[in-house]
Amino acid sequence: MNQEHTAPAPRSPVDRFVLLTAEGFGLGRIPFAPGTWGSLWGLPIGWALGATDTTWWMRLLVMVAMFVIGIPLCDRAAVLLGKKDPGSVVWDEMAAFPLVYAFVPLDGEMMWAVLGAGFLLFRVFDIWKPPPVRNCDRIEGGVGIMVDDIAAGVYAAAILWLLFGMK
Repeated sequence: MNQEHTAPAPRSPVDRFVLLTAEGFGLGRIPFAPGTWGSLWGLPIGWALGATDTTWWMRLLVMVAMFVIGIPLCDRAAVLLGKKDPGSVVWDEMAAFPLVYAFVPLDGEMMWAVLGAGFLLFRVFDIWKPPPVRNCDRIEGGVGIMVDDIAAGVYAAAILWLLFGMK
């Protein structure tokens, strides 16, 4: 499914910035399980959203902003790296975390349990790719790179809400 593209080498400062950002500021370049390493950004993102006392709709707004930014960012990074969905590109994982934590409290004594459970649930669904997450891989370009992680984030958010959000 990973189609190779003819890619120019990243030469410009903008291209280097695109790769730095898309690859999670270096975490996506770790050779073993780059998606998991890149997903570690989800913990400070979740913590920051909880520390600022954001509402669920503000968390979703952050996710939408990261998604919209991620489409051209991931598309360009894929072209630069010459792959359809390069493993080192982890912005898509990072962008899903405001959704993962949208409907649960991120403060108080359970904060670290919620953050950890959200991280683990997201990784399970991102790796397992149950339908329709798996079907999202067929979408081309930056949208395709982004949308499967958002779908995995929906699953993780639902389970996290069942575990910690119901009162």
